[in-house]
Amino acid sequence: MATGTEPSSQAGTNGVHTASRAAIPARHLRTDRWWLAPAGTAAGLLAFIVYSTWRAFSNADYYAAPYVSPFYSPCLAENCHTMRGGPNWEIFGSWWVLSPSLLILIFPLGFRLTCYYYRKAYYRGFWASPPACAVAEPHTKYTGETRFPLILQNIHRYFFYFAILVAGVLTYDTALTFRDENYAWGHMGLGSLIFLVNIALIWAYTLSCHSCRHIIGGRLRHFSKHPVRYRMWGWVGRLNERHMVLAWSSLISVAVADFYVFLLASGAFADPRFF
Repeated sequence: MATGTEPSSQAGTNGVHTASRAAIPARHLRTDRWWLAPAGTAAGLLAFIVYSTWRAFSNADYYAAPYVSPFYSPCLAENCHTMRGGPNWEIFGSWWVLSPSLLILIFPLGFRLTCYYYRKAYYRGFWASPPACAVAEPHTKYTGETRFPLILQNIHRYFFYFAILVAGVLTYDTALTFRDENYAWGHMGLGSLIFLVNIALIWAYTLSCHSCRHIIGGRLRHFSKHPVRYRMWGWVGRLNERHMVLAWSSLISVAVADFYVFLLASGAFADPRFF
């Protein structure tokens, strides 16, 4: 008896429309607003891309003592603002004339681009691969991450090591915010609070990474023989359950921290001091 879903000889030869698949004329059977999630993801990521690109190439208003933008730290070129006690490491000489942020952003950017959650986010939001659950992707051929350039996603674990170093530098920057504009210690401003929240979220996102979880306990065969690593693996696992939330919140917090420094450096207002 015909059901209307038998394989059709008229079906396409690639993807979900092969002759061996059910011949359902509709692209999908979902009736909800499934497109809201990928559209919102694309909008959020696009907004951050536009903002961070502007800030990275502006090469201005990224330091207002004692605060330095996380987009420009550590500063690796001679054309950086001199930051007293700050992360001025002039590894690149005077020949580097572009924005110094371009030397450092490649590492946190590479870490996030290859992150398992962000892959899902921009695969769905920008490439529609697939756009949502139970919605066929428009591509006729799927090769996964086996070819260039997506095969480069496999270097995520190495970007994790660099992300740890960058988080360490930003932790140092946060400690320096407990100075005033004259570099005297024992002071706290609104910026100090913003930087504290930002570094806490960055560490939480970094440590919730799947690579971190694997490094700590993923290769152990007997947890009973490694109780300390097992306990740490459990902690990271609980963080990993919130990886998506931490990914978005840390992305927002790093942009807020940078924008706050921009406002201070551009003279929009003075940093309110608590003590």
